[in-house]
Amino acid sequence: MSPVRAAAWAALLAHAALAAGGDIVAAVRAASDARNFALAEREIQSYRSAVGVTPEMLEALSWLSRGAFDTRQYDRADRYADETRRLSLEMLKRGGLPPGALDIPLGASIEVHAQVLAARGERSQAVAFLQTELASWHAASIAPRIQKNLNLLSLEGRPAPALDAAHWLGPQPPSLAALKGHPVLLFFWAHWCGDCKAEAPILARIVREFRPQGLVLLAPTRLYGYTASEDAAPAAETKYIDQVRNQYYGALGNLPVPISSRNFQKYGCSTTPTLVLLDSAGIVRLYHPGAMTYDSLVSKVRAIVSGSLGTTVGRLPKRG
Repeated sequence: MSPVRAAAWAALLAHAALAAGGDIVAAVRAASDARNFALAEREIQSYRSAVGVTPEMLEALSWLSRGAFDTRQYDRADRYADETRRLSLEMLKRGGLPPGALDIPLGASIEVHAQVLAARGERSQAVAFLQTELASWHAASIAPRIQKNLNLLSLEGRPAPALDAAHWLGPQPPSLAALKGHPVLLFFWAHWCGDCKAEAPILARIVREFRPQGLVLLAPTRLYGYTASEDAAPAAETKYIDQVRNQYYGALGNLPVPISSRNFQKYGCSTTPTLVLLDSAGIVRLYHPGAMTYDSLVSKVRAIVSGSLGTTVGRLPKRG
């Protein structure tokens, strides 16, 4: 498609989205995906003049910052991110918003600024910025997203954080310390996550190939306060998670499933699935928010397992 036709198509999609229901987020995403940032800016300014600054407008602006970053327009991306963050903080100070109303724009603004710093070669500054933001928002729902971005810059090559395994399904999970000598694959999943279910056959194939060489799979998850159809107390949701586990993840075997929001916080699992691969010394060698293909994952696992062959791999520790 020619640039002229692409711009025309973006304008058509954007105006259609707004005409269909004033969906500024869809309009800006359509324009941003077509790399028509001038159109996206006009849509935001038009919406802001008519409606004012709203969570929807700020979410649209955050998508504009992400689109600019994807095209390596770092100054433009940072400018959009800075405006998103400034306006989000002003709205939060005024109050009156429902919980989590600004999670997407505020989280994205922090993420994009850190990504811009890293892309410019200012990795240490990006880490310091994220650490400061995490300290400010450690009790907020955007904390896992901030931790995810911090982990993307700093977790690989470092010891894996310990897992909270006070509650679990399946066999009692061994601690990561007890698994030294074994390569370990952590599969963070959610009961509502379709991409997690699609990853199950890939993981099952990986486990079949590499379990004889010592690979251990653990599948941490967490409670979200609901099931497929209703809000749920912890006991009811845990029962539902077990049903999902048996229905969609049976091919993985009766593997340990620690249940803890603390694990998702420490590993920055705002994205599910998140895959984390540890070598036999317990060092993180892969941190990957999102699904992976078999070919992408197997090459990582094979390299880790091959590097572990010189290490004595004993039996898994028994748990009472």
